This record gives sequence, C-alpha cells and structure tokens, in this order.
Amino acid sequence: MLESEVIAMRTGSEPVTARSPLRMRLWLSLWGTAWALFGLVAFSVNGRPGWAAACAVVLLLAVVDLCVITYRMRQGPRYQPGRDVPPYGPGRGVPPDHGDDRPRRPGTGAGGGRRGGGRTGAP
Repeated sequence: MLESEVIAMRTGSEPVTARSPLRMRLWLSLWGTAWALFGLVAFSVNGRPGWAAACAVVLLLAVVDLCVITYRMRQGPRYQPGRDVPPYGPGRGVPPDHGDDRPRRPGTGAGGGRRGGGRTGAP
C-alpha cells in the first residue's frame, strides 16, 4: 500500500450521516402498485385466475412497502434509535472487524482492543 493512500475508517457517526433512498423507493413502489393493479384487473377480466393471483401478491407487497416507506419518511431525516439499541453489532461498542490488520483504535494494535486479539506486549 502506498503512503499516499488514505483508508477511510469508521468514525461511529455513520447512522447519523447515512441516507436512505426513500423517495426513489417511493416512486418505484408507486410504479409497481400501478402495474400490479393494472395486471390484476386485466387478468381478472380475461379469465386468468393464476396470473391475477400473482398480480394480487405483487400488489400486496407493493402496498406494504408503501406503508413502510411513508412511515420512515414521517420519522424524518434525523431519526435515531433509542439508547437501548447499541451502535454496533455483537461487540457492543467495538467497531466491526473488516478482516484486515489495521488498528481499530489508536494504539490498540491489530486486534482492535478486544480480548484475545492484538498485541499484548508479553514476550
């Protein structure tokens, strides 16, 4: 690795700065709802119950997705989970290991400060 290359490490602020493409999902879900409704009506009129049932399932999924999207959009861009939800996975406060040997915190060595990993200083 070259010295001029910079490795972007996690800062712990990702949940604050992350953005979800909710508007794109909203429009795609509306598009899917319209086509599934059209297919449901068209196949029902033409006597194709199997295809009509398939369109009904797609319509149900699209409507449920619309409900989830509108719920999340109403939460606002600054929504954060409560204090009972840890910021990371099973390590509870320790950033996830990316599989390489770069230090997780300044001065902790390759193990990221977890028990059993990294350099202990013992011979």
